[in-house]
Amino acid sequence: MSEESVFGRDGEQNDGVVESETILDSSAIPSTDDEGQPIPVTIPVVLAPGVRVIYTTRLGGVSEGGYAHCNLGGKGGDDPSHVRNNRLAVAHVVGAPLALVSQVHSGRAVDVDGLIEVSDAGKEGPLLGVRASGQITIADVEADGQVTSRRGVALGMFAADCLPVLLADPEVGVIGAAHCGRKGLERGIIGSVVGMMEDKGAMPNRIAATLGPCICSDCYEVGDGIAGAFDARFPGTSSLTRFGGPGIDIAGAALQELRAAGVPADNVVSSLPRVAAATQYLADDAELRGLSQADDWSDERGSGFDEGSLHVHHPLCTLENPMWYSHRRSSLARKEREGRMLAIVVRD
Repeated sequence: MSEESVFGRDGEQNDGVVESETILDSSAIPSTDDEGQPIPVTIPVVLAPGVRVIYTTRLGGVSEGGYAHCNLGGKGGDDPSHVRNNRLAVAHVVGAPLALVSQVHSGRAVDVDGLIEVSDAGKEGPLLGVRASGQITIADVEADGQVTSRRGVALGMFAADCLPVLLADPEVGVIGAAHCGRKGLERGIIGSVVGMMEDKGAMPNRIAATLGPCICSDCYEVGDGIAGAFDARFPGTSSLTRFGGPGIDIAGAALQELRAAGVPADNVVSSLPRVAAATQYLADDAELRGLSQADDWSDERGSGFDEGSLHVHHPLCTLENPMWYSHRRSSLARKEREGRMLAIVVRD
């Protein structure tokens, strides 16, 4: 089944509810095309006029085992041909090549336009050929934020519990993406991305932002020292998890960082309605059920498939919702491998 048709870039959205005709028309679409290539299940969110955000899920790819099925991360040991096929399929859905960086939990952002200019000059560069239709190019640069003013360049951030934050100033045509783990937030990655967007003409009070899937404060358990230090940096973000230990709220910290960077709270677009609608639609999906059963970890709160029905308290939580990859869930299930999703922002 292809979520491109259910929640794809041309689908209608009305307060997070997808038109019933679209859902019915998508029910018979297979997970691969006639040539055996994957049709990834993706969830789009309209961030601003002419700007789309796309979340990939675990569904509709060709990866196997612990990486199943739509793994887009290349560092974890998955078959490179599987990763490449999955990325090409996602690029096809997005309609633009993906600009990807090597994420290292830093506070560093990069100007993708500068890398493209090196490639345009015919020199050997990390984004050489990024303009080619459907081509996937990984920037050989360590960073956790990206910014571009180019149309048709999709900025992608890997995640499997960390928080992706996607941003856009549609008036000047500048978009940005930030990978916000605990360390990246503490090192100011959101401020770095917003600052680089400002350098390209964006104004913080015009920037729209949305927070993607991440592990929620009920599930993100850390040590007392880490929780205390994080709460001192981001007041009010410590929590008591459902596992009984101290936890932190990285989404709450990101909202604080957006405000500190000058992005108004009213400019933060919620991804929850669209994600909740997708989760509800996929409640009977056989592929998702199989993945959830393979996770095989005990959850006293009944998240995931319980007695044949899908129960998710927080649809955006990567641990609770089996649509997403989650490092913590894999650890609880004693898996040795897990994949990575992408959160993507692109200006049409």
